[in-house]
Amino acid sequence: MNVPLIEQVKIQAQILVPLVKALRVELGEERANDLLRRTLGDIYRRYGQEFRRSKDEENIGHLMASAFATYARGGALDYELREPSHDGVEIAVTRCQYAAFFKEIGEPELGFLLVCSADFPLAEGIDPNVKLSRTQTIMQGANCCDFHYKRVHDR
Repeated sequence: MNVPLIEQVKIQAQILVPLVKALRVELGEERANDLLRRTLGDIYRRYGQEFRRSKDEENIGHLMASAFATYARGGALDYELREPSHDGVEIAVTRCQYAAFFKEIGEPELGFLLVCSADFPLAEGIDPNVKLSRTQTIMQGANCCDFHYKRVHDR
């Protein structure tokens, strides 16, 4: 199936949003969110590992640029690569259809939980020696998302 990720997210949200709401009622928000982060984290870590196995690339700048091209398919993102190198890259997302979708359905907080929270385990799966830092997201109301990927050699 060659469906852009943005379309997959929209389809999945039809089931996941009501499920998350029900889990929050049954378990409480904190426990439900923790369960979701752990479960989805394992899934996205595996996705990262599969993505890495599909690429013959050691340059982190090139590898993450390739990953973002996947996330951006179907017009989902506008972004800029900054300072790409063998050991890292900074990426500024300036337009995000994932955030626009979750805002449109009135669930930006769940969008952050279901989409943005995946960024860290996905990066770990791609390369456990790469540290991701991010200080803001469009999903949480910022003008851009700031991704900083850096290979850490002493892990």
